[in-house]
Amino acid sequence: MLAFLGFSMIVVFMFLIITKRMSALVSLIVIPILFALLGGFGSGIGEMMLEGVMQVAPTGVMLMFAILYFGIMIDAGLFDPLVSKILVFVKGDPLKIVLGTAILSMMVALDGDGTTTYMITVSAMLPLYKRIGMNPLILTCIAMLSFGVMNMTPWGGPTARAVAALQLDVGDVFTPLIPVMIGGALWTLFTAFILGKKERKRLGIAEIQYSKDEMLALSQQSATLELDGYKRPKLLWVNLILTLILLICLITSVLPLSILFMIAFVIALMINYPKLDDQKERISSHAGNVLAVVGLVFASGVFTGILSGTEMVDAMANSLVAVIPESLGSYFAVITAVTSIPFTYFMANDPYYFGVLPILAQTAASYGVDPVEIARASVLGQPIHAMSPLMASAYLLVGMAGVEFGDHQKFIFKWALGSCFVMIAIALITGVITF
Repeated sequence: MLAFLGFSMIVVFMFLIITKRMSALVSLIVIPILFALLGGFGSGIGEMMLEGVMQVAPTGVMLMFAILYFGIMIDAGLFDPLVSKILVFVKGDPLKIVLGTAILSMMVALDGDGTTTYMITVSAMLPLYKRIGMNPLILTCIAMLSFGVMNMTPWGGPTARAVAALQLDVGDVFTPLIPVMIGGALWTLFTAFILGKKERKRLGIAEIQYSKDEMLALSQQSATLELDGYKRPKLLWVNLILTLILLICLITSVLPLSILFMIAFVIALMINYPKLDDQKERISSHAGNVLAVVGLVFASGVFTGILSGTEMVDAMANSLVAVIPESLGSYFAVITAVTSIPFTYFMANDPYYFGVLPILAQTAASYGVDPVEIARASVLGQPIHAMSPLMASAYLLVGMAGVEFGDHQKFIFKWALGSCFVMIAIALITGVITF
C-alpha cells in the first residue's frame, strides 16, 4: 500500500507539472500532503514536513548566497571576456553555439557543483541564444546533461556517497569509471550536434553585428540594468582570483558550502560595491531569482520529508528489489545500474546511497557480485538524477533560462535516458560492471 501511494504520488506530481495544470512550487507542497492524508498520516504530517524543510535548509541557504555571489560577478563583468571568446568562436552559427555550450558546461561541471555549472553556463550563453532566437530548452538540456556526467567525479557527491556507504576505496570505484564518463561526454557532444543541426536548419547562420555589452544586455539577469555603471573591469583579476579560491575551497570542502558562499558573497559585495546604496541595489536586483529558486527548494523539502517520514520511499525501494527473480542474481550489477535511473530520480542522494544501496550490495554479495561493481553501477543513473524534481539546482537552471520546469523535463528526458544507457553499455564493454 505504501509503495503504491509513493509511486502514485510521483506519477500525479509529474503529470500535473508536465501538463502545466499546477506549478512546481504548489505541486511540491499540495500533492504530498494529500497523499499523506490518504495514507492516514495526518497526525504526524507537520513534523514530517518540518523535518524535510530542515534537511534542505543548508541547500536553500547555499543557493541563495550562490545566486547572489554569481549575480555580483555577472554585474561586475567577470564573465565578459569569456562571452567575448565564445562569440569569436561561434559567431552566428547555431550548431557551434550548442557545441560551445556543451564544451563550456562540461569544463565548468568538473567542479562537481550544479549551481556553479548552471549559473556560469547560462550567464555566458543565454544572451547569445536570445540574440539568435534559439530555443533556450536546448541550453538547459545540454547544461544538465553535462552536469549529469561530470557529477560522477569523487568530489561531485554520488561517488563519494557510494564509497562511504559500502566502505570501499575511492580509487577502486572511480578510476574504472573514467572511460564511462568519456563516453557520457561524447554522448553529450552528440546530442549537442543533433540539436544544433536542427537549430541551424530552422534559423540558418545569422550574420550578426553586435557589441559585447549589447549581448549581455539581452540576458535575463541584466536586461533592466544600465550595465556600464556596474561594470568593474579594473577588478577583473581580483574577482577571478576570488572565484578560483572559492571553487578550490568548494572542492576541498574547507567549510560547508553554504558558509563558503556566504563569505564569498560578502567579500565580493564589499570589493565591487563599497557604497551602501549600490549594495542594496545589487541585492534587490537579484532578489526575484533568489526567491523563486529558494522557495522551490523549501517546497521540495516538504515533498521529501513526507516521502521519507511516511516510509513510502522505503516501501518503493523494497518493492523494486523484491521483484528481481533469483535467477537474475548474477546480473545484479546491471540491474543496479538500470534501477538507479528511477531510484535516483524520485529519491535524494542520501536516502538512495545510504539506505537502498547497502541493501542492493548485500543482496548482490549473496550471488557472488563484488560490492565495488554495485557502487560503480549505482552512479550510472546520474543524468536522470540531475533532472529530478528533488534537485534544487534544477530549479535554478530553468529559472535563469526562463523556461518551464515541465517543458524542460519533456525536452531532456530522452537525451538523459540515452546518456544513462550509453554509459551502462560502455561500462559493460569495458568490464566496469559484469554479468
